[in-house]
Amino acid sequence: MRFDLLALSAFAPLVAAHGAVTSYIIGGTTYPGYEGFSPASSPKTIQFQWPNYDPTMTVSDAKMRCNGGTSAQLSATVQAGSNVTAVWKQWTHEQGPVQVWLFKCPGAFGSSCKGDGKGWFKIDEMGMWGGKLNSANWGTALIVKNLKWSSEIPRNLAPGNYLIRHELLALHQANTPQFYAECAQIVVQGSGSAVPPSDYLYSIPTYAPQNDPGVTVDIYSSKATTYTPPGGRVWSGFQL
Repeated sequence: MRFDLLALSAFAPLVAAHGAVTSYIIGGTTYPGYEGFSPASSPKTIQFQWPNYDPTMTVSDAKMRCNGGTSAQLSATVQAGSNVTAVWKQWTHEQGPVQVWLFKCPGAFGSSCKGDGKGWFKIDEMGMWGGKLNSANWGTALIVKNLKWSSEIPRNLAPGNYLIRHELLALHQANTPQFYAECAQIVVQGSGSAVPPSDYLYSIPTYAPQNDPGVTVDIYSSKATTYTPPGGRVWSGFQL
């Protein structure tokens, strides 16, 4: 029995970390997300349907993009300059960055808009503040507290069909980075024309190497006092 308890306790941090975006609030309307463990009871949703909320452990895994999801039945309209709020039912780990990405679809949602190619760009991120890695001064700590994250759609963003991707990177286990990402379909309305230049565009998976310091950092042994999330910066040309 002691062996079993030790084995379970070793596995518990991985289990406890599990979480996923389960709904979105856009323009005062709540859009339910996908219920991965009870798909038969899941309503039609704007969210790509994911098989589970187990972590993705390597940056090259196909699940890095949208947690294995590839399609959704609905989309939500959002005005440029307004917020998209993602909601989690549970999240327990305070150390790690939050990143929010967009991908502009070449046309209609469906088979032509799965996030393929070098078209993903950030609109929001929060890493660490306060100079101490082993602390609660992280973006994910705010999700532990609030179970939601709001991001403004840039006011000057070109209108069109987009995928929005919320990513949490849990860094609480040394040398075991855990990615959690979900995607949803949104239709951005507005009169803007802004599109990030090519050096702000990335492919997902592999938007960063596995040995990126933002992925491999050991929050317990590192003496670093700053942290840079993987995957480049938010383009300064966005009006936020």
